[in-house]
Amino acid sequence: MKEQELISNYIFETSWEVCNKVGGIYTVLSTQAKTMQHDYNDHIFYIGPDIWINEEKNSPSFLEDTSLLKDWREKANIQGIHTRIGRWNIPGLPIVFLVDYFSMFKEKNKIYATMWEDFGVDSSKAYGDYDESCMFSLEAAKLVECIFTYFLRSTDKVVFQAHEWMTACGLLYIRKKCPQIGTVFTTHATSIGRSITTNEKPLYDYFKAYNGDQMAQELHMEAKHSIEKQAAIHADCLTTVSETTNKECEQFFGRKSDVVLMNGFDQNFIPKGFMFSKKRNKARKIILNVANKLMGTEMNSEDTVIISTSGRNDFRCKGFDVLIDAFSKIQKQRLEHDVLALIAVPCWKNGPRQDLQERLVSKNSDSTPLEDPFITHWLYNMDSDRIISTMKSYGISTDKNCKFHVLLCPTYLDGKDDIFNLNYYDWLIGNDLCLYPSYYEPWGYTCLESISFGIPCLTTDLSGFGQWVNKILGHEGHLLDGVAVIHRTDSNYEEVVQSIVSVIHEFISLDKERRNAINKNAVNIAHQALWKDFIKNYYMAYGVALEKAKHRTHN
Repeated sequence: MKEQELISNYIFETSWEVCNKVGGIYTVLSTQAKTMQHDYNDHIFYIGPDIWINEEKNSPSFLEDTSLLKDWREKANIQGIHTRIGRWNIPGLPIVFLVDYFSMFKEKNKIYATMWEDFGVDSSKAYGDYDESCMFSLEAAKLVECIFTYFLRSTDKVVFQAHEWMTACGLLYIRKKCPQIGTVFTTHATSIGRSITTNEKPLYDYFKAYNGDQMAQELHMEAKHSIEKQAAIHADCLTTVSETTNKECEQFFGRKSDVVLMNGFDQNFIPKGFMFSKKRNKARKIILNVANKLMGTEMNSEDTVIISTSGRNDFRCKGFDVLIDAFSKIQKQRLEHDVLALIAVPCWKNGPRQDLQERLVSKNSDSTPLEDPFITHWLYNMDSDRIISTMKSYGISTDKNCKFHVLLCPTYLDGKDDIFNLNYYDWLIGNDLCLYPSYYEPWGYTCLESISFGIPCLTTDLSGFGQWVNKILGHEGHLLDGVAVIHRTDSNYEEVVQSIVSVIHEFISLDKERRNAINKNAVNIAHQALWKDFIKNYYMAYGVALEKAKHRTHN
């Protein structure tokens, strides 16, 4: 596609996670934005939910600008569409709309009836977040319809990109009401694929036998699967993030994706030179100080190896089962140096531990372990949390005389957790090795973040990222490559556990020179996954969508 064609287009990209940090899509969009802004120069617009409209607080990443696109906003208000306009406070500072969708609920039954009549979407068994997602995405679509109708030229090439099933209702509305607009639907993980795994069913051994509609009934996912499937079928361009989910699209929707949109990274998030060393040293000092004050240990920054896992609290999908098992085995083995294993996973957090806070600010040198010295924040469900229960069932000890220490950080690392007070990247930079032995991982953004900071990682060949690494390396990734890609299936649990143990042992046995070499190899792989290279796949998807819209409106 020619550069001039790109600049002349308008792109409206909508997601529940625009200015709303709840998962990985926020990171995808917020790191992508600078590249998109460079190429589109304020012709890229992000649309998110104004979930703060009835609260006193505001989105920390939204910078409202009442003078921006004033005519657009006023016309939308006249049409009954209430939106705030501003900038998303991320690199690139793209224009963002936050829409107030709460007034849509009074029309919910009529909206669902129309979706059934027009596209066969069955919302009769909807529950939970289905209603809120549909109302938001429909309001976002009506905003785009308003702008397209009153402010854009008939010759303008316009694309509407909807991320995940939560925005499918809006895509179907655009498909019906504005056929001139090219529609792109992006599924980052199919609702059925994720539901099969979270319900402890084997996804891979029986994959070809699964029927999406049948599994939706069995797993009580009828509404979400129905709207997701219809968006996938009716979108001008169906996209997903890896070949792993591409297979799911074909199996569960009956349609393969047109373009695979692998997730890239923006290196502007990586500090350079002296600042990198300064931030790394600060992170290690804070992490080890928290662990020492909690556990009564004396781990030092020079000799201690810090390893970690992080991400969504999805026990089986993220591989926490095999990881904790591996930790329990290593803890029983003899080690020469201290190893601190961090599990940074948001749980049902009650709040920061007051006893730990007091010890962190105290000048006393009390070295006795605190009560339950394996967790930094109290949980509401301390007795039933799955991570804690699994650690206890495997007999993971918090004995300060042990060389392998496991610490659960059950909170979002947003710089305001009242224990570490570091945002995720400023925390991550202090790590030496990251472990993501996922069972279900459409892409694996945490892996890419890790190696972008020069931190080697472990993943599996069930993740989209792991498959991509194996492809670019031309062989199964090893630790010495910067990314260890271990083989995982439905039936090789013990093999996976032992592979994790072996990689950890291999890493802690390396001297400083070999670790530095691995760090460089990790960065070299990350350099092949920059947005400046991966963004072309988005533009390819836009071209597919616009071409179909052109033929549709000209026929």
